[in-house]
Amino acid sequence: MLTMSPFIFRMMLRQLGPRTQGVAMFYRLQKRGRREVQGRFLSQKGRKERVKNKRRHHPPRIKIVLKLMGKMLTGDNALMCHQCQRNDKGRVVWCNSCRNKRFCVPCIERWYPNLSEDEFAAKCPYCRKNCNCKGCLRMRGVEEPPKKEISEENQISYACNVVRLLLPWLRKLRQEQMEEKKLEAKIKGVLVNEMKLEQAEYNLDERVYCNNCKTSIVDFHRSCKYCFYDLCLDCCVEIRRGEIPGGEEIMRVKPEDRGRAYLFGTTNSKDGSKRFSMRRHSSSLENEPSNVVGSSEGANNSLELWKAESDGSIPCPPKELGGCGGSILDLKCFFPEKMLSNLEERADRIMRSEVFAKAVAKRSDQCPCYDHSGNIRTQDVRETANTKGSSDNHLYCPVATAIKEDDLAHFQMHWTKGEPVIVSDVLHLTSGLSWEPLVMWRALREKKTNGDVEDEHFAVRALDCLDWCEVEINIHMFFVGYMKGRTHHMTHWPEMLKLKDWPPSSSFDQRLPRHGAEFISALPFPEYTDPRYGPLNLTVKLPDGALKPDLGPKTYIAYGFYQELGRGDSVTKLHCDMSDAVNILTHTAQVPYARYQLEKIEETRKKMKEQDLQELYGVSELNLSSPFTDSRNISADEMSKTSCNYGLDVNDVPPVNNESEVQSGAGQCSDYIDKDRSYAGMHNGERTGGALWDIFRREDSDKIQDYLRKHATEFRHIFCNPVKQVIHPIHDQTFYLTEEHKRKLKEEYGVEPWTFEQKLGEAVFIPAGCPHQVRNLKSCIKVAMDFVSPESVNECMKLTGEFRRLPPDHRAKEDKLEIKKIALHALNQVVNFLDPSSEWSKSWFAQLKNKKKAGAEEQEKPKRKRGRPCRKSNDEAAGDRHRKKGGRQRGRKRGYGKSKDGAGAVDVKPPKRQRNLLKGSGNRVGG
Repeated sequence: MLTMSPFIFRMMLRQLGPRTQGVAMFYRLQKRGRREVQGRFLSQKGRKERVKNKRRHHPPRIKIVLKLMGKMLTGDNALMCHQCQRNDKGRVVWCNSCRNKRFCVPCIERWYPNLSEDEFAAKCPYCRKNCNCKGCLRMRGVEEPPKKEISEENQISYACNVVRLLLPWLRKLRQEQMEEKKLEAKIKGVLVNEMKLEQAEYNLDERVYCNNCKTSIVDFHRSCKYCFYDLCLDCCVEIRRGEIPGGEEIMRVKPEDRGRAYLFGTTNSKDGSKRFSMRRHSSSLENEPSNVVGSSEGANNSLELWKAESDGSIPCPPKELGGCGGSILDLKCFFPEKMLSNLEERADRIMRSEVFAKAVAKRSDQCPCYDHSGNIRTQDVRETANTKGSSDNHLYCPVATAIKEDDLAHFQMHWTKGEPVIVSDVLHLTSGLSWEPLVMWRALREKKTNGDVEDEHFAVRALDCLDWCEVEINIHMFFVGYMKGRTHHMTHWPEMLKLKDWPPSSSFDQRLPRHGAEFISALPFPEYTDPRYGPLNLTVKLPDGALKPDLGPKTYIAYGFYQELGRGDSVTKLHCDMSDAVNILTHTAQVPYARYQLEKIEETRKKMKEQDLQELYGVSELNLSSPFTDSRNISADEMSKTSCNYGLDVNDVPPVNNESEVQSGAGQCSDYIDKDRSYAGMHNGERTGGALWDIFRREDSDKIQDYLRKHATEFRHIFCNPVKQVIHPIHDQTFYLTEEHKRKLKEEYGVEPWTFEQKLGEAVFIPAGCPHQVRNLKSCIKVAMDFVSPESVNECMKLTGEFRRLPPDHRAKEDKLEIKKIALHALNQVVNFLDPSSEWSKSWFAQLKNKKKAGAEEQEKPKRKRGRPCRKSNDEAAGDRHRKKGGRQRGRKRGYGKSKDGAGAVDVKPPKRQRNLLKGSGNRVGG
């Protein structure tokens, strides 16, 4: 501790201005005076004596301060604000509830605009548990949101519903396994009843996947006894048919970067300059389809040479495909052979019981959205489509604060049909913690995780929706642009940036515990959505210690613009999630634009349309009657009618670097009107929503794919290049259907989506398998979480089959959800709940735990050199890099037991080796 000479001290006193500065100086000097005496640090004994003596009088320097200041401000006269920890901001409001906390008026107006001074006086944010000061945001030991009490009767009803929906899938799985077992018995020359499969070792915290198609293996599979190559049953069927198993490989060619001028409508660009150094082709997009059609001849030739034998047996693939080519793949299993048959028998017995009949009898087929005459009710519904003769033009839209116990059955009626559900006012269920971007940034700033300080607090990689490239930007600058806007240099074209899955590298709950608890408390219908106990959320039923998918929550922060620009819009392109999802809009910000900026935007739009007509349609001049031109687009004059004449301060947001100057708009003007959707989210001539959603029906997926393949060249993607290659129109995530394309889709195929605007505080439920796209109308912060409902299991299985047929390096290839494992464990748990007397309810997981312990004891044994590893995706490689930095690796070794099949083959137990296992790598399931 440094000392202060009397001369310096007197000079400092002369500089004391306002009385409040003297108060702050008094506190600092009083604390320092207790630890110093005559320029020397005191020993512990001397410090105690000095403190004891100072109880009677203050040291000289403190006396001088007291003499100058007079009486100290204490009690009701204290001015220290709990939010900013300052006492020089004037008047403060005391809390009459705790009589301890006080907040200054500037902090009240800035950080709590929805609370009046009277509400502060009645109960401060600290007492309301929504204080967003630094100390409270980083508070440890955050209280968990209370769990909803569910009666035993409802628990039985939910369990019966799970059994009813999952039992047909289990029967189908058993049938596939029995057919493979019969074929194996025929190959071995034994009877099916005498066939005994080798049970491979399996731990709960492992994921075993097929070396060929990357799909997770749940039970039966084929494996090589020498190189340990694993093959799923689906690949086995395809090989026997003579097909290329798991999808063929496609040659990848990087998109062409034609320079910045090309992005803004210059067809013959002479500007060959590339993006600035901090901008690069997004790594998340590198696995997307390229602009050149081609195939990897070498890999495909090897796959074509890999064929089944005449008796149906399958040899190990050649070394080019990761195998050894030296043996026949043996059929093996993970669980005892009688386990699935026993589970099916118990489930059948439950469905024939009186308990099940009573639970099913309570179900009603009459939807409350319609009256007895079949007319739609206006309460709790929202018109989202206008298809003639359709009965689902309206979506169920309850209010979160008015949801009752019986409304869950109403929700299930729509959810079973695959219809989205919109729940409004979900933030009213929470404590009111602020979702302001700077509040979230402050909660993360300077916070350490595992002793490491990462640069993600200061710089993040955002995605620019104009050319779909990543740009590195300071996080504070990103949030300033979120509130005030950012524009591309010279063109004044709005710069639309997106942050996906933020914060990165760790769990949302760990990094933002207060916001994580706030999000959980906001989730409507917790029976489906609660990630801790939801009885109808099948992912909850995975046993402790099992490797679970990363289902969120994650934040999606992006800029927005009211009018559809046609290029560079802030969008999430058309895609289909593997699981169900709920998405909550927690914050919006309207960015103002001046009249001259809107005129510049319209000029650039004309250049872009001319470029599109010339490149895509071969038209040299702009033809207003062309199919591409949307006559409903608002002109610059129309847009500026409601905008103000104030200019923009181009110095509000500093440029990212010298080569790319980005400016912000800080003018104040009102919202202009977008007439594109007259029935979606308009109120008194103003937009009330933050994001425009288009959700298509599951049954329309094939028609949408046909349309996109037919019109693929009319769309642009990376570097604004026209799309020339399509592998899967939906899973590629390269298309966004504009208003014009949605109109053409309805005319040509009769397909119309549910279109609506998501307002602040609304939760959107998206069923698995529904193609959907989103466009931000304002700057938005959305928080999403995935879940698996029993009604969507069949659709999840279908999507898993589609993903496994994609090329090996496709972005959606990896099976991150493991829906078969989830369904099997969920069915086993509910059957044990409804039929706890069976011995199988305890033996299954006990065997797995014993194997895990036995595997740990054998880890010290010498191991043979493992076979050639399978190809890994980018996400897996990233997980491996994370584990090398200190990530924990548990249960990654596994071996095989002695074979006891009828043919008497393979009587040797091979040593332990590395299997195709994947530990938790933080891969997000949803799109």
